[in-house]
Amino acid sequence: MTDIQIWTFVFVILTFGLYITIAWRSRVKETKDFYVASQDVPAFANGAAVAADWMSAASFIGMAGLIAFLGSDGSVYLMGWTGGFVLLALLLAPYLRKWGKYTVPEFVGDRYSEGVRIVAAITAILVSFTYVVGQMNGGGIVFSRFLNLNLTWGVIVAAAIIFIYTVLGGMKGITYTQVAQYTVLIIAYLIPAVAVAQQTTGLPIPQISYGQILSELDALGREFGLHAFSEAFVGRDGGQLDVFLVTASLMLGTAGLPHVIIRFYTTKTVRGARYSVFWALFFISLLYLTAPAVGAFTKLNLLQGVQGASADELPSWINTWGETGLVQVADGVDTIETVSNNAASGADLIVNNDILVLASPEIGGLPAPVIGLMAAGGMAAAMSTAAGLLLVISSAASHDLFFRVFRRNSGASDKEQMMVGRIAMAAAIIVAIIAGVNPPAFVAQVVAFAFGLAAATFFPAIILGIFWKRANGPGATAGMLAGLLFTGGYMIYTLEIFGTGANDHIFGISPEGIGAVGAVVNAAVTIVISNLTAPPSRHVQEMVEEIRYPQSRQEVGTGS
Repeated sequence: MTDIQIWTFVFVILTFGLYITIAWRSRVKETKDFYVASQDVPAFANGAAVAADWMSAASFIGMAGLIAFLGSDGSVYLMGWTGGFVLLALLLAPYLRKWGKYTVPEFVGDRYSEGVRIVAAITAILVSFTYVVGQMNGGGIVFSRFLNLNLTWGVIVAAAIIFIYTVLGGMKGITYTQVAQYTVLIIAYLIPAVAVAQQTTGLPIPQISYGQILSELDALGREFGLHAFSEAFVGRDGGQLDVFLVTASLMLGTAGLPHVIIRFYTTKTVRGARYSVFWALFFISLLYLTAPAVGAFTKLNLLQGVQGASADELPSWINTWGETGLVQVADGVDTIETVSNNAASGADLIVNNDILVLASPEIGGLPAPVIGLMAAGGMAAAMSTAAGLLLVISSAASHDLFFRVFRRNSGASDKEQMMVGRIAMAAAIIVAIIAGVNPPAFVAQVVAFAFGLAAATFFPAIILGIFWKRANGPGATAGMLAGLLFTGGYMIYTLEIFGTGANDHIFGISPEGIGAVGAVVNAAVTIVISNLTAPPSRHVQEMVEEIRYPQSRQEVGTGS
């Protein structure tokens, strides 16, 4: 066993033991604890939990890798994902917290109709499942490299640990586990970034020092046949239009993701929901402002390490990562001349986007303890988000479908509801394991597809439900289905999934950006159908009026 594996085992055992201990001490027996942690989570802790829920394998593992190869166009992920929290704080979080209850489909059902609740519950399961596939694959990548497991067993082990602490503690256990996971992942991300910045430029502030290497990185990129890192609108085939649409899709998707929205049902007050967003943005910014530097430094060290090297002189990390199948050297190559992240490009060296962050300490020549810490951070990122997604799938299947639709008139005890929820989690994680072994794209791209689906379905339905009293059940149903079918259909058309071949992007719009167009389709259909059909009942319209005042009279009177 190598030093890297020993240190990885140490950090993984310590952190996994911590997560399971927290879940065991937080184990629950009531549905309110299981779904919304009794709505008693302080804003600071909820902000850290939101940050961990948010900073998935896509943020920790995939984002800097995409920035490394996309260059400045990779900033769409930074702008979209952070901008979405602004929309969430201003337009959604306080209003939904005042309304209360447990889930997003429950709000949609009360606002519109039971039919819309069913559509929303099925959509929540679909969006969350798409998202969780990326987390399973990210966790599998960590295990397959650092613990010498193949990708399939890596995904299975990661899924088993997630399942254990999720079913024990529900939302209450997940919340405080995610606080611990955020602490692990941010330390694991920042220490290697600071060390590489110091080693490369002599200035241990990566957000500033990476500006010193951009000209050298641009020159190296051109030498290897890649576009310049700092050049805009060349990393995407659709150019400026696609960059805009991907950013918009990620923003709207962020504000519409069920596993993020449900977090704001757990705070003590409406004001607590607002402060949770503030703390979440602060915690997220620590990683997001560092990601461009991580991508730039890693790419620079990668290109310098293979520049002019023969097949026998390649750095050792290429051989170790090559065993996972995520790094490939073309047969018969004497000297590395071209590097690519695309297996179809015919490059001499092919590097998967998803390994760049995890491999950055090795590429930068950092010691084994730092590499092991990075592995633990990657697992924390994948597991924290997967837990929240599994809870959404569980609540949608049990609370919004089984007991509100199929057992609506017979009632159910807390014990029955939690049992069905845990069974739904188990079924979801089995399917996620299968899909996580063979995802349709890179981790960050798979996650971006989930954001596109959320943007095209939930965001318009919730926004119109809060701010337009005339929106009704038939309109919302038609709008959500139109947005889902349009966006999902385009993704299937442009990707090699479900046995279909990949087709060219229409007008250069990538599948990650189509969600913004789907949101417009959804809103337009909802508005037209709502105006052509009967308005909502007076009771529903009064509920909308009440929700628009996010701070309750009691909070105003007490000054809380």
